[in-house]
Amino acid sequence: MAESITITDNRTGEQVEVPIVDGAVDSEAWRKLLPGVWFHDPALLTTSMTTSAITELDGEAGILRYRGYPIEQLAEHSTYLEVAYLLLNGELPNETQLAGWNHEITHHTFIHENMRKRFMEGFHYDAHPMGMLVSAVAALSTFYPEAKDIQDPDIRQKQIVRLIAKMPTLAACAYRFSQGMPFVYPDNRLDIPANFLRMMFDPVEHIPWSDPALAKALDVLFILHADHEQNCGTTAMRVVGSAHADPYSATAAAAAALYGPRHGGANEAVIKMLNEIGSMDNVEAFVGDVKAGKGKLQGFGHRVYKNYDPRARIIKKVADEVFAITGKNPLLDIALKLEEVALADEYFTSRKLYPNVDFYSGLIYQAMGFPTEMFTVLFAIPRTSGWLTHWVELVEQDQKIVRPRQIYTGAAVRDYVPITQR
Repeated sequence: MAESITITDNRTGEQVEVPIVDGAVDSEAWRKLLPGVWFHDPALLTTSMTTSAITELDGEAGILRYRGYPIEQLAEHSTYLEVAYLLLNGELPNETQLAGWNHEITHHTFIHENMRKRFMEGFHYDAHPMGMLVSAVAALSTFYPEAKDIQDPDIRQKQIVRLIAKMPTLAACAYRFSQGMPFVYPDNRLDIPANFLRMMFDPVEHIPWSDPALAKALDVLFILHADHEQNCGTTAMRVVGSAHADPYSATAAAAAALYGPRHGGANEAVIKMLNEIGSMDNVEAFVGDVKAGKGKLQGFGHRVYKNYDPRARIIKKVADEVFAITGKNPLLDIALKLEEVALADEYFTSRKLYPNVDFYSGLIYQAMGFPTEMFTVLFAIPRTSGWLTHWVELVEQDQKIVRPRQIYTGAAVRDYVPITQR
């Protein structure tokens, strides 16, 4: 027997039976029975805005899968570009397809000289790299006006390749500018992570940027951040995309959402917290303050996960591999002690507050030589593939333009009063 719920309008006695399909009820029945009565859901916490076949996230069980493939298997066996192909195409590529895809991406990494010289160099010397990236992505739409033809699959594909390929270049360019360092052109003999590290740090000597193990670690981090279902940035991408904006403008909107400290700034907040704790000896006192409502345990808990974030388990292994090359981040011992104390405390476990991916990612980035202001930029690079996958899915679904309702709580009707009488 199919599952359903029954809604009764107590004003009229009218009823409607609504089937439960895939764990959701269709709002169409609600609208028919109760026209003009809106379902009030601030922040869309219990509202499904779309159907999607891209990412499955079961927060209760701590499960994350891309197109059905567990994130643990992809992180161990795959590469970021192979995962990007999987997200966009729904299936893992064969050898020929992957070789063609890798070649296509790595040979679209260059950015127009006018973008670099006239646009990027027009920012103030202390501009934040993420602000530069958001602006640069939006500006790309002026370099590729054909991108507005979003109904042409071939044109869509060209923009997808360009965006995935150029994001690391734009990110490195923004960083180099913020440091007063000359721009480093892409070397297309290298894969995406190795090329990005070179564009960031060549010829800095104290950072082992050319070590293949660091490129591999960055590739795993890119896989972990490639998509994460309907988060704030992805929703921004879909909202703007529903207006049939070009992919550059929609991606810029998603990146702008990521720029917010509540979204993409979590790992930076973890670093700040660990610095404030200062010593392993201060961990237990800090935890006590958190329980007393005097502070916040950054990097623990998640809006969706009510279990250990599966990405956090993977990232701890990556951290060990990176620290073996760079030396241990001095904040690591504080982080490990903090995790140990918190996970042994019923106060946190009963509230299902477990480490998330941000708890360790900032430590890794810092050890690799990235300044904290680059953390969100590093998030945006791989998430571009996820954003674009959702954008394509939305276009192919022919989703209506997003137009939520509101409940008006302002003043009642009133007459205009001339300024001399106010």
